[in-house]
Amino acid sequence: MDSYFEGEAQLDYKASDFEMILPGSYVICAVTGERIQLERLRYWSAARQEAYVDAQASLDAWKKANA
Repeated sequence: MDSYFEGEAQLDYKASDFEMILPGSYVICAVTGERIQLERLRYWSAARQEAYVDAQASLDAWKKANA
């Protein structure tokens, strides 16, 4: 990912990758509120269109959505 863009990116999360809708250098974790630099983004939900900072945050979001 290019890091020429500052600010929050808007992404379309797919099953195994994502597409940038609006350029930026980071997204916000839906669980923790932390910034995630795009080059470090590894966890997201295509169904919920959310990004997660790590596997634990992803699991927490899944548990909440399936409670």
